[in-house]
Amino acid sequence: MYLTRLEERMLAGEYGYAAQKAMEILVALGKVYGAERMIKIRSAQISGVSYGNLGEEGLEFLLKLAEDGRVRVPTTLNPCGMDLEKWGEMGVPEDFAERQLRVVEAYRKLSVEPTLTCTPYLAGNTPRLGDHIAWSESSAVIYANSILGARTNREGGPSALAAAIAGRTPLYGLHLDEARAPTVIVNAPKIRGELEASALGYRVGRILGSGIPFFRGLETVSRDQLKALGAGLASSGGIALFHVEGITPEAHTHAEVRAEDKIEIAEMDLQEEIEILSDDFSDSDLAFIGCPHASIEELTELYLLLGNRSAKRRFWVFASRAVRAQAERMGLLRRLEELGVKVYCDTCPVVAPLNKLGIKTVITNSSKAAYYLRNLHGVRIQLKPLRRLVEDIVR
Repeated sequence: MYLTRLEERMLAGEYGYAAQKAMEILVALGKVYGAERMIKIRSAQISGVSYGNLGEEGLEFLLKLAEDGRVRVPTTLNPCGMDLEKWGEMGVPEDFAERQLRVVEAYRKLSVEPTLTCTPYLAGNTPRLGDHIAWSESSAVIYANSILGARTNREGGPSALAAAIAGRTPLYGLHLDEARAPTVIVNAPKIRGELEASALGYRVGRILGSGIPFFRGLETVSRDQLKALGAGLASSGGIALFHVEGITPEAHTHAEVRAEDKIEIAEMDLQEEIEILSDDFSDSDLAFIGCPHASIEELTELYLLLGNRSAKRRFWVFASRAVRAQAERMGLLRRLEELGVKVYCDTCPVVAPLNKLGIKTVITNSSKAAYYLRNLHGVRIQLKPLRRLVEDIVR
């Protein structure tokens, strides 16, 4: 594997422990995937931020890196295990909060921006078409590749951090033109709302497992529906890129798709997928939206659906601090809170310590949340479109 003089010096330890450790990780990764060289990146996004996932060993590793390490490119963080300001209100135990704050502080010492969101593209980290980046959160990776046209592999937390410190990543996989071509055509029905988009992604991801789907038949879809579609694909499968005919930025380069494999998805298939992911119960401990983190458009839609009706059950929304600040400037945040809606930042139920919060049953509109809450926390789930979810919580 060819290394520049700078890369060789980092690997030799001339730039300190953190840079050397980062290059060791990247060189090992490059050798595994047959990369001929490194490529400079414009940004990084790091997962593995919740103390519940890292534990003491992960925290100690971060603190060691932070002794002499700093990131070389703009770098943002995935959600952690709690809202940094409202963790007490959420019911997070103090001992967990103290450890989580130490994790975030370690990242701060590395000059990582503590955005703590799975939608960094809504919080200032927005790569452009063709930019090489190193992102690790699955729904952010697939959004960056598919909707923004940037180029990143599905990095792990350690490799994304290493790329941020070194400012480069091995050149392989989705950084290469030839690896971004569709491998299967998906003839899909029109979708109505984020839940159906999420279910479509989950269904196709479960069928394919991997590969690059090219969707036909979706016609007009919103940014939030594309976000939900990608999150579903990335949850049930290891998919990091998709194309939508006439919509996504690289779809036109594959207008004459010759993929031999084709998948037919009908509207009834989406409803079947929603039923498969849903459990039977009458009362929920929590209703929430924002997996991936909600946009300002989703907050606005929620407010319009509520009208002047107040939430009678615990209803949480998860969003980035950038989106929350926008909602506050608009007066939207105050109106939602007056109606009993809690808007939390920095976290989401997937990485929060739900077992410590007493949450066993959840209603949401996200197939990603359904998959991870079920498998990671043993939570029972019901999937409902936002309109029905709102009707449930105001009764």
